[in-house]
Amino acid sequence: MVMNLNFTDLLNNHIIAVTMVSWLLAQSIKLIIDKIRYREVDFTRIVGAGGMPSSHSAFVTSLATSIAFQHGLDSTEFALAFSLAAIVMYDAAGVRRSAGKQAKVLNKIVHDLYSKEHTIKKERLKELIGHSPVEVFAGAVLGILVAIFMA
Repeated sequence: MVMNLNFTDLLNNHIIAVTMVSWLLAQSIKLIIDKIRYREVDFTRIVGAGGMPSSHSAFVTSLATSIAFQHGLDSTEFALAFSLAAIVMYDAAGVRRSAGKQAKVLNKIVHDLYSKEHTIKKERLKELIGHSPVEVFAGAVLGILVAIFMA
């Protein structure tokens, strides 16, 4: 079986468009929030993890919602997308958030040791990698709303 892989088909895929708009909108909102909070723009936020709202949650909920509209709530496609969304959001608020908290503690330990003995290479770990439950929820709502708006 030969598949015709046409890049134009990818660009015309409505579900991919919805998920990308959700992701980009969430990342853009992070830029705005950071500008208000810190009075400066950090363009690394466009691709960075963590923060309000969760772009991971926005992405997967817009995916699941778009698939629900296109294939129905009783479809295998929706079941897969829903399961993926649950795993991603659990990971964002659980595992990755815990890793960020651990990074914060390790950074403090390295700072304390470095300032006393200078025998440890001072290398900071990334702390903002997870989300609070509110950030995950806000991202999920954003993703659903984008999918509804673009339906």
